[in-house]
Amino acid sequence: MTTLRQFEYLVTVVDTGSFTRAAELLHVTQPALSHQVRALERALGGPLLERLPRAVRPTPMGRAVLPHARAALADAERLRAAALGAAGLACGELELATVYSVSLGLLPPVLRAWRAAHPEVRIRLREFAHTEDLRAAMTAGQADVAVGPLPTGWEGPIRELGEEEFVLVLPSDGPGKQAGREGQDDAPVPLAALAGRDWVHYAPGNGLADVLDAACAAAGFRPGVAVRTEQTAAAPLLAAAGLGPALVPANIVPPGFDGLVRRPEPPVRRPLVAYTRSRPDALTTAFVELLAHRVRLLPDIAAGGAAGGSAGGSAGGPAGSADVPTDGFS
Repeated sequence: MTTLRQFEYLVTVVDTGSFTRAAELLHVTQPALSHQVRALERALGGPLLERLPRAVRPTPMGRAVLPHARAALADAERLRAAALGAAGLACGELELATVYSVSLGLLPPVLRAWRAAHPEVRIRLREFAHTEDLRAAMTAGQADVAVGPLPTGWEGPIRELGEEEFVLVLPSDGPGKQAGREGQDDAPVPLAALAGRDWVHYAPGNGLADVLDAACAAAGFRPGVAVRTEQTAAAPLLAAAGLGPALVPANIVPPGFDGLVRRPEPPVRRPLVAYTRSRPDALTTAFVELLAHRVRLLPDIAAGGAAGGSAGGSAGGPAGSADVPTDGFS
């Protein structure tokens, strides 16, 4: 018979890569930890861990079991938090997963408001470079709620937040200023006008690389690459420094930014949602409601002439759509 404690031992050993370190974190002896892992292996019918001279790694069976073990532990923690909340005690911890660009631009003011309203609730934030990594983490039970681009084929509850707006960033003294229509300094810049430029691009593992490639492909060209960055926040700074144009979420452009910010033509947007695996508990629902009403998808730096227009949810309210299931959040 398997137990949650055995699942916790397995996950900790894999995460640390060491029985010794895992035993220290779990405050148990190493022989006791090894005994429980072996008992779990006997119960499941095969080896879960490969014990190497200087490391430990999961076997194929271990890799198959691991997501379910993580999900079981997450469900147990949610049960505990629900029980504590019903008893009028501390509400525990909310595990939140997102992509880098959202954690940089959208979440800080939302988390500040949440902290003010619920100081007794701890937030554990997990950040991922790509939408597919975020989706995989949610499937594996690593968070209570995910905030990011709409996941493909997601069957759990989804709450639409609106559309994230992208802007172009160019050096303030560069040729982008002449790319707008009719000589207007704040006019949108046709993406096709930048076809011959080398861009500030993103590393292949960063999901924004896909956004840039798709936008340029729709405009009829493939972007040249001046530099690739793994750090989302670095893109507008590198563009302003003169390395080339960058396509960035409007919300990550810092206040007082001295680069040239323009809205691309055609506009580049992507829907953002909050989603869970199953019907959310009261704590998760409360966070999603606050998120939907406090999130600003189009900040002041892009809401005026340079980036013009307004995406859904830009004033803080959620955008609705009959095509996306929202059961569980209403």
